[in-house]
Amino acid sequence: MQLESQDLQAAAQAGIVTPAQADSLWTFLRERTQDQPGFRATHILYYLGGLIAIGAMTLFMNLGWERYGGWGLFGISIAYALLGLGLTEMLLKKNLRIPAGILAAFTIALTPLAVYALQIALGVWPDATPYRDYHVYVKWHWIVMELATLATGAILFQRYRIPFLLMPVAVTLWYMSMDLAPFLFDSLDWVLYWEVRKWVSLWFGLIITLIAFWVDLRSRHSRDDYAFWLYLFGVLAFWGGLSMMRSDSELNKFIYLCINLGMIGIGATLSRRIFAICGGIGVAMYLGHLAYDLFKDSLLFPFVLTFIGLAVIGLGIKWQKYEGRIQQRMLRLMPGALGELLARRQGV
Repeated sequence: MQLESQDLQAAAQAGIVTPAQADSLWTFLRERTQDQPGFRATHILYYLGGLIAIGAMTLFMNLGWERYGGWGLFGISIAYALLGLGLTEMLLKKNLRIPAGILAAFTIALTPLAVYALQIALGVWPDATPYRDYHVYVKWHWIVMELATLATGAILFQRYRIPFLLMPVAVTLWYMSMDLAPFLFDSLDWVLYWEVRKWVSLWFGLIITLIAFWVDLRSRHSRDDYAFWLYLFGVLAFWGGLSMMRSDSELNKFIYLCINLGMIGIGATLSRRIFAICGGIGVAMYLGHLAYDLFKDSLLFPFVLTFIGLAVIGLGIKWQKYEGRIQQRMLRLMPGALGELLARRQGV
């Protein structure tokens, strides 16, 4: 539920609270949410600066840095990491959790560069691939860098417990879902290898999504959203692998539609937009298939589809009328932890 000061003023005009109480409550809520991520100018500057710094040492790393050699790059990485950790500790002492979390994430993002440089320095890097290709190409030898990044992320998250630290962890897991296929199945021919990559992405994404759900359950009493980044990249990996699969079977395409409809339902239940976004795109893709392939010459298809759309709107109106009653009945059927999570997500 999104509250604005006008909502409290409207409550005051309705006699629910006094104007003074409305002002005091708004001041309390603003102060209470200062350390919660939001679309505020201060937070935009925090994240913009942090992403620029992270990008400078990851996405925008150019070939000129290779001139420093392995030990040079390793030394620079360690120096930057120590600077990031020092600033993190300083900001936490000032109770500035958001910029502290961004700088700690910056430290985690330095791990692949440090491990790459160390392998170059020790002479164990397998080929001439430069570091900047880490974010561009799928290769099996990124795995060591990714495992080290996950270890660093786990250590720093254990210490600081800031949700944004899971962003580089989730990105690394996403990268790993792509790099596992060449690591495990590099000997396969290209056609079969591409099919395997889709299945690896699907199952890896599903596992990450289930881990995100477990984290959601465990942190249901916390004001911090620890599951957001895991859901984001887990669902993207799962849905991406699923959507890249091709089949001439209309039954398989219909199953794809059902899975996407299920994702929309899960998104509505858990209040997680990434499920609904991916599911909505998947439904649109299936309807596009019906319009351009199966019923490309049909005059009735647009009319039938319009009727279905109007029926869905009608269902939404009915749902709104009985939503509270339905939610209460559903929550009574849920196990304790799941019921508490859904009640909080749905604002019941």
